[in-house]
Amino acid sequence: MNAAEPINGSPALSLEPVAAPGRSRPGAAFFDLDKTVIAKASSLAFSRPLYQGGLLARRDVLKVAYSHLLFRLGGSADEAQMARTRDQIAALSRGWPAEEVRSIVNETLEELIAPSVYAEAAALIEAHRSAGRAVVLVSASGEEMVAPIGRMLGATDVIASRMKIGEDGRYTGEIDFYAAGPAKAEAVKGFASARGIDLAASFAYSDSITDEPMLRTVGYPRAVNPDRGLRRLALEEGWPQLTFRRPVALRQPLSGPNPLKAAAVGVGVAAVAYVVWRVWRDRRFRTA
Repeated sequence: MNAAEPINGSPALSLEPVAAPGRSRPGAAFFDLDKTVIAKASSLAFSRPLYQGGLLARRDVLKVAYSHLLFRLGGSADEAQMARTRDQIAALSRGWPAEEVRSIVNETLEELIAPSVYAEAAALIEAHRSAGRAVVLVSASGEEMVAPIGRMLGATDVIASRMKIGEDGRYTGEIDFYAAGPAKAEAVKGFASARGIDLAASFAYSDSITDEPMLRTVGYPRAVNPDRGLRRLALEEGWPQLTFRRPVALRQPLSGPNPLKAAAVGVGVAAVAYVVWRVWRDRRFRTA
């Protein structure tokens, strides 16, 4: 059996060695966050507590919501739209105390994000971790939001947008790195080079056509809840398409296994069985 094509026809469920035959480097699993791992937009979810904390005005909340509406309609597949979104984020955050933002995110994480993790994504993440692969969240949202979510999910690393912080501890309104489009793919390549990851043996999951560059960097791209553009591309390229529908509430137990593993035990069998069926069905239709 080829190690790159594990049992049951699902590359996410490999019980084979992490490195494929003839390869000395392991693979990794790169997950987009919004609408791929969680059933909402992370930055939009945090806009309410940021507003309640006095960091966002009401009109700014509406701007954030409108920006995400454009994204869901496919408008941000355009590089100019992505640049406008980047600049809008920078302008909104100017003058925010970075420590206060981190505090708000940590205080509201369980309420806003934990109930929105897709059961199917939780099962896949746990399967990749069990296979010994690095699990990396890759998101255009700020690292202040993505890093705590990554810790909650048990991800080994995160790649996220980074905003500049001045000597006074406040955001300057400039962005050091915006993790979107081609820049996202370059960050994945840089991570793989630094960590000795074999991208040809790696997996990437996303819902958006904006992540086409990232999906093309790995040997096993997967379209999850794809938008119109990504659905078309996946059909053209023969990439498996997965549908994640069931959010599961992750809760940090007082003791015992981490919350992701606890959730994966509870829903993983059904969720993984569904993923296996979808991959098998798609392959059958393509070869019929």
